[in-house]
Amino acid sequence: MTNSGRSALIDLIESLPDNAGTWGPTVTTETTLNGVPYAPYSKGDKLGRMADWTADSKDGRDGRGGRQQYNRNYRDQQVYGAGTTTLFAAPVAEDESSFSVVSNVRDSGKTRFGRGAVFARGRGQRGGRGDARAGRQQFQRTGGRGGGQYGGGGGGYDSRGGGRQNQGGARGGRRFGWKDYDKPARNRDASINIKADWQLLEEIDFNRLGKLNLETDEGEDVDTYGFLHYYDRSFDKQPVKVAERKLTALDRAAYNVTTSSDPVIQELADKNEATIFATDNILSMLMCATRSVYSWDIVIVRQGNKVFFDKRDSAALDMVTVNENAADAPLEASEGSKDSINQPAALAEEATYINHNFANQVVLESDTNKVEMAHDNPFYNPALETAPPASKAYKYRRFDLSTSEENPTYLIVRTELDAVQKNAISGDDQFVKVHALNEFDSKAQGSGGALDWRTKLVSQRGAVVATEMKNNSCKLARWTVQSILAKADVMKLGFVSRANPKSNDKHVILGVVGWKPKDFANQMNLQLSNGWGIVRTIADMCLKREEDGKFVLVKDPNKNVIRLYEVPAGSFEDDVDDIPEAVEEEAEAEE
Repeated sequence: MTNSGRSALIDLIESLPDNAGTWGPTVTTETTLNGVPYAPYSKGDKLGRMADWTADSKDGRDGRGGRQQYNRNYRDQQVYGAGTTTLFAAPVAEDESSFSVVSNVRDSGKTRFGRGAVFARGRGQRGGRGDARAGRQQFQRTGGRGGGQYGGGGGGYDSRGGGRQNQGGARGGRRFGWKDYDKPARNRDASINIKADWQLLEEIDFNRLGKLNLETDEGEDVDTYGFLHYYDRSFDKQPVKVAERKLTALDRAAYNVTTSSDPVIQELADKNEATIFATDNILSMLMCATRSVYSWDIVIVRQGNKVFFDKRDSAALDMVTVNENAADAPLEASEGSKDSINQPAALAEEATYINHNFANQVVLESDTNKVEMAHDNPFYNPALETAPPASKAYKYRRFDLSTSEENPTYLIVRTELDAVQKNAISGDDQFVKVHALNEFDSKAQGSGGALDWRTKLVSQRGAVVATEMKNNSCKLARWTVQSILAKADVMKLGFVSRANPKSNDKHVILGVVGWKPKDFANQMNLQLSNGWGIVRTIADMCLKREEDGKFVLVKDPNKNVIRLYEVPAGSFEDDVDDIPEAVEEEAEAEE
């Protein structure tokens, strides 16, 4: 270093202030630095890199304005102090808010294709191949979420899935349907009133229920009752339009006795044949609980080491639902439905009526040509009934639900069969379960996008069945479970429609389709092991209680949740089927 440089460095060091015990510049309270206002630190500023030699470079390594402009890792960073640049911004000379650009392009509203050609070409309907392809993509992008950008009178669409009401009374266009997140919540009523003195024991959501699993065998027959008529195979043929078969009401005695009132089950319980007792109607609802939407309830009675799954009189389990699982299910009167015959309660009554009469109509009644079970119908009393008994066989079957050899657990269920038919190849008798799907109006609200059965059932039967699987998943799953529990060989599904969509008292049979129950279960992705896991879990919850008691399992009407309550001993006594007075008098006379 030269002498002049050394002397300049000494002078610089001597000019520095003396800060004993500190390092750096002296602390000052002045707010100006050489006459320039000091820019304070802003909380919105971010500390970036210490030095970026390419930030302002126009000819950086990539030749495109430096790495910071294109590197996404630094796109959110700011230079320290950038938030204070507005403090030093010079005011504009004049107000530019009134400045506007005037286009000098003449727009006559016409093209060489005529008025409206641009709109049509944008939807991919006209123009060249390239224009149509680009226009079709544009139309899907703007309207794919349920809304477009056009519609007269300021109407337009709401992009969230539901059509926004047009303003000014002009036409607003088509509505594309509800999205899941924009679907209006429905407040349905529970199937039973929850009282204050009920104790909540468990609350299980459907996700937990869907993870339960218990493998079991195919079951064994314990005893059989009743008789069966042969199925009329002429219903399998597609009827001619001019000769459609009308659904006729037949007065036949049919029974749906609850578990604890069944004399056969009471006898089997006294013999300690099983731990859990139920009917196929109640058991199928419990096994298919994760598919249900409407509210339902099951009464559970524990007596000693036995559990009985019961139902209340006129319970929701006895009714056949319609389009329960549809995305746009039928509306209640409280939800704005003005069509009384297409409300859920009215449709359920109609479907129950159809199923009862359809099962009686599709059999060939004959006193000589029928299949007799080991015992007579346990519920039919000729002295009291005026109508003949319906074709019905009751099979009491036992299933092994044990999880260990030390603690064996068996279940006995009363299953039902509706008819019998000859195997076309071997000639052996095959047991048949008969049910009916009903069509009320394919154009009405709540139809779930169902096809017109009269025109599509023959040509597009697979599409019709697939739609019914979607709209009636719970109902079809319950029917399939009941068929498998009864070990039926064939499950017949009839397609019954209204003769007039505006009237619900006259119906016609459009066709009947048969399936093997296990094949139909595979098509619906129905796992019986999951259902058995649900049954065993609910039974264990009741058995682990220290004392006998009565419980109620309730499906929440608006959530995918089931709740188990413990109720007082005197609950539901009014709902249990009482013994007829004539039977009591007859018993007293015999004594």
